Amino acid sequence: MASNNISGSQGRYAARGVSSSKDEVHAVVDKIDKGLFPGAFCKITEDFLTGNPELCDCTHSDGSGTKSLLAYMYWKETGDASVYRGIAQDSIVMNIDDLLCIGVTGNAIISSTINRNAKSIPGEVLAHLIGGTEEFLQMLRDYGVDIRSGGGETADVGDLTPTCTVDSCATAVLPRSRVVDASRIRPGLAIVALSSAGTCAYEPVENSGIASNGLTSARHEMLCRHYAETYPETFDARIDPRYVYCGPYRMGDALPGSTLTVGKALLSPTRTYAPFVLRLLKELPVERVFGLIHCSGGAMTKCVRFGRNVHFVKDALLPVPPIFKAIREASGTDAAEMHRVYNMGQRLEIYVEESDVPAVRQIADSLRIESRVIGRTEASKKPDGANHITLTTADGEVVEY
Repeated sequence: MASNNISGSQGRYAARGVSSSKDEVHAVVDKIDKGLFPGAFCKITEDFLTGNPELCDCTHSDGSGTKSLLAYMYWKETGDASVYRGIAQDSIVMNIDDLLCIGVTGNAIISSTINRNAKSIPGEVLAHLIGGTEEFLQMLRDYGVDIRSGGGETADVGDLTPTCTVDSCATAVLPRSRVVDASRIRPGLAIVALSSAGTCAYEPVENSGIASNGLTSARHEMLCRHYAETYPETFDARIDPRYVYCGPYRMGDALPGSTLTVGKALLSPTRTYAPFVLRLLKELPVERVFGLIHCSGGAMTKCVRFGRNVHFVKDALLPVPPIFKAIREASGTDAAEMHRVYNMGQRLEIYVEESDVPAVRQIADSLRIESRVIGRTEASKKPDGANHITLTTADGEVVEY
């Protein structure tokens, strides 16, 4: 059993000009007003929209990131523009699943922004992006999660992007009494994780689990030089060539250990947990849900920013899906970086007392989402009481963050 203590380096991920920890961003935003619930998963403000002292406003902006570049290459190679419907879902889920973590399960409105190079991205692609948005929102409403489209903007900005970006902004008004405040995470809780892979009740096809974080590295680690030579518009020419499409695969290749191709696995639309959280917050009083953590930026280390005096012990992780095994094998990335960049098959964590674990897992089972108690919270072992993480990988390697 090996031990790996983390330093400030982010290795191959940082070499591509991206950051999983977003230290530079946090250095700025951590100094500004943190809202009504400073330790919550998302910023929550007083109700500026109606002035009701019993309500609060929640707004979140995010997008599909560089996953849209994978869709671009897949479309160019196959002629199948419908792949962009999944990109629309990615952009929406990266917003609404963050809002889920503060208790927003409906009465929300979402607006989308598509920035495109009109010479590269035709109307056919736009039709799939817009149609995919409406289709996905309807699916959520069918499961009781009432989120409506507020329209959006399609901007032709060829000087800014050679292809397109897909971003969204979601806004909701929430009763303050219904806020899930992750600052309440404390020692003595169970950590239940939900799988990001497989096929749950509301997904039509198998999900690889990749979501929409770490795709800059994932596509370069997995895909071969063919894509650098054929689609130079899909990467920053300033990146060291050693880190540009340096993998062994083409999109049509079979993903080892999976029924999916490499391209389909990388493009799996981000799973939403909205139907699950809706049922969870109906089943359990909000005060018994100590925290919901969406393992997006920062992945398995995301939790360290929430609660106080907490040692997060994660020693029984869910099985690692094939896509992450393939990324690690292709890149040689160490366990510490893999679990900091990728969700590794578990993208939502629920922090509850041990007595509430059966209820949480029963709801997951009802939606055919694999779940597991992956660990617990203990009192911090740091002299200053700082939060920290001890993670045991599926291979038995112990990593400290």
